[in-house]
Amino acid sequence: MPKKKKKIKKIKKIAKLKKSKNKSVLKIVDKRTSITSTDEKPEIKKIKKQPTEKRIYNLKDFVVYPKHGVGKITAIEKATIGQIDIQFYKILVEKEKLTLTVPINQQSKLRPISTINQINKCISILKTKPKIKRTMWSRRAQEYDQKINSGKIYELAEVVKDLNKNSDIIADQSYSERQLFEKAYERLKSEFEAVLKINPEDVQKKMDKALGRTKIVEEV
Repeated sequence: MPKKKKKIKKIKKIAKLKKSKNKSVLKIVDKRTSITSTDEKPEIKKIKKQPTEKRIYNLKDFVVYPKHGVGKITAIEKATIGQIDIQFYKILVEKEKLTLTVPINQQSKLRPISTINQINKCISILKTKPKIKRTMWSRRAQEYDQKINSGKIYELAEVVKDLNKNSDIIADQSYSERQLFEKAYERLKSEFEAVLKINPEDVQKKMDKALGRTKIVEEV
């Protein structure tokens, strides 16, 4: 009989150990879950705190409005429309003699003027050979017009490069072709002027040199 009692005691001890091991495992799991939960919280906060604020432009800053080109902020004004206070920029587009009124909460249409590196890339685009497309002119004209009004400086440089005929002879270009070239050329030139801060004549020389138009001027 005493032998049986000893066996029962041993079984009880083993059961106790198993229980204690389970408890320790549970504790570890709880700690891990609490750690992971604290790690996840800042990740959620980071997503919520992503930058959503609009870019702030100052007086006399140059900006680009895609449909009109480079403009200068001449005023930042406030107005009350329907009991709502609205703040807006007054932008003078000198080339078109036009003043734009752009609400600050709709400034996604604006972009800052290019950097010097972007201007240098535009010059390298102007130096490349024009792409010859075999599609109908009406379709190409539409594509060129979309690129001009996109507000993207590289696309603007591509239009100037593709429509450049290395000639001032009117017969070499159709009227609509020449119009699109001049529109794109002037838009690009105005941004070059704003970024490089040099006079229009020097900008024109720089662009014409890249396009290979200086030879024509020298010959004339």
